[in-house]
Amino acid sequence: VQLQASGGGLVQAGGSLRLSCRVFGLSFSNRAIGWFRTAPGKEREFVAASGSKGGSVKYADSVKGRFTISRDHDINSLYLQMDSLKPEDTGVYYCAAHRFVYRAINEMMEGAEVGYWGQGTQVTVSS
Repeated sequence: VQLQASGGGLVQAGGSLRLSCRVFGLSFSNRAIGWFRTAPGKEREFVAASGSKGGSVKYADSVKGRFTISRDHDINSLYLQMDSLKPEDTGVYYCAAHRFVYRAINEMMEGAEVGYWGQGTQVTVSS
């Protein structure tokens, strides 16, 4: 199983980035998948998730209205469009998949039911 995240980089405040996560060796369309991030000196936090079949989505309050999560089931890929970026969005972003299929997004929001993690991609937002 591999979750390959990409798309991070350095951007000025107010700018945009689009993260991608390609999933290999894991059933994709019927599994909740999302994004977490860690910032220096802070604990890992939930950012956004998409439910199985992409029918439901959830966002952390800190990113609502600025970030959009989406899927491409044809190529087993998850995306995070990040607009109006702020310096506090800086961190390493990880894609993550629920350990079981057909389970609710809420179960993975605390991280406990995440069974698979990607390698992380760095996002740096300068002020």
